[in-house]
Amino acid sequence: MASRKSQPNRDNGDKYSILLPTYNERENLPLIVWLLVKYFGESGYNYEIIVIDDGSPDGTLEVAEQLQKIYGEDKILLRPRAKKLGLGTAYIHGMKHATGNFIIIMDADLSHHPKFIPEFIEKQKEGNYDLVSGTRYQGNGGVYGWDLRRKLISRGANFLTQVLLRPGASDLTGSFRLYKKKVLESLMERCVSKGYVFQMEMIVRARQLNYTIGEVPISFVDRVYGESKLGGNEIVSFVKGLLTLFATT
Repeated sequence: MASRKSQPNRDNGDKYSILLPTYNERENLPLIVWLLVKYFGESGYNYEIIVIDDGSPDGTLEVAEQLQKIYGEDKILLRPRAKKLGLGTAYIHGMKHATGNFIIIMDADLSHHPKFIPEFIEKQKEGNYDLVSGTRYQGNGGVYGWDLRRKLISRGANFLTQVLLRPGASDLTGSFRLYKKKVLESLMERCVSKGYVFQMEMIVRARQLNYTIGEVPISFVDRVYGESKLGGNEIVSFVKGLLTLFATT
């Protein structure tokens, strides 16, 4: 009789804390959590999901509470805040409660597919990288669901950053990454940017501190539910932030 396929046991002491900052993601949160549980379950790595909701008026926190009942308080941690306070502070807040020695940051809007996470982990182990970044601009990585304007903005931002800062990584503005926890803490202490330029500064600072960076090609899919947060103000902020980094690094 064929034996039932068992889950691999990857309990080597490593634990992965996934930080999920949310704002109006009630439709997306159940699916992203289900996918995370599925891929971590299949790969056998130890994990926890930390949901940092910034006072969403659409009931995202109530959905998260239901998910916690389904999957358990050991797997779903709720660390809400009263109002929208920015991505950087959300990561700092989440890190304070993380018990893993690795931190994974990603968007909760289904732009980032959890199927890539086991590849991130394998890549990290392969070179003992300090951080592993998902890239839309190398290998078979790509962007789906964006109009030409969004693609041009993203490509242009990335190109400008490469020319001015020479960061040694191919995708600077992506927000799907795996960090050693102590590395992320060190970077967050030095990071001064907010908004769209924040992710870029994290890579630039990592290079300054001689942290090693691995890359995994990913498919980025535009959000299915809700509205994109990229507008004219974000573009202006990005350019200002880029020039500030250029002048100070």
